[in-house]
Amino acid sequence: MKIIKRIYNYIPKYSIKPLIVCVFFNFAIYLGARLFYKHRVFHNLTSYCDDRIPVIPIFVLIYFGGYLFWIVNYILISNINKEHCYRFLTADLLGKLICGIIYINFPTTNIRPNIITPDIFSDMLKFLYSIDAADNLFPSIHCLVSWYCFVGLRNCKVIPAWYRCFSLFMAIMICISTLTTKQHVIIDVLGGVMLAELTWRLSLHLQLYKTFKLINQEV
Repeated sequence: MKIIKRIYNYIPKYSIKPLIVCVFFNFAIYLGARLFYKHRVFHNLTSYCDDRIPVIPIFVLIYFGGYLFWIVNYILISNINKEHCYRFLTADLLGKLICGIIYINFPTTNIRPNIITPDIFSDMLKFLYSIDAADNLFPSIHCLVSWYCFVGLRNCKVIPAWYRCFSLFMAIMICISTLTTKQHVIIDVLGGVMLAELTWRLSLHLQLYKTFKLINQEV
């Protein structure tokens, strides 16, 4: 409880509601899209290059570790300043909305390998397969959010340069982990990264981030 309280105290008040909205919106998109999948044709975007990528079970640690990376960076980015926070979270919502539209209109899937190696990392990978169906693949939300964690602080001088480099490294490693765990294919990764870059720029040029002032009753 002390750790949770410390984390809560570190989150600026102006970002609490937007962060909560983003969390719920993420689940609404990811789970809600599956309501439209009955009797649908799923597309497999696996390429020749994807087939050449080996399964590396230990990368499941990086895949799961992405969730901690997201929490830390989302809170860190929200602390930079109010306008930056609103722009960042607006890009997040816009990206997830586009993902949902694509998932519903162009559902994708892939064929996962049969994991037979008896070790802890293989067991973790099998557990991942059991809790996450092979759908909602293009674009990859895992890669989308990880790239947001980098672009959100990429040009922020108040963040130490070493941590910005670390965030880039982590984002790349998480993208790689989606491939080596066979959770996604290459085009899913590229789609997630490109969508993050696109929505990050749109949130600024269209000034959509100002809508968060309504959420916090700052009109």
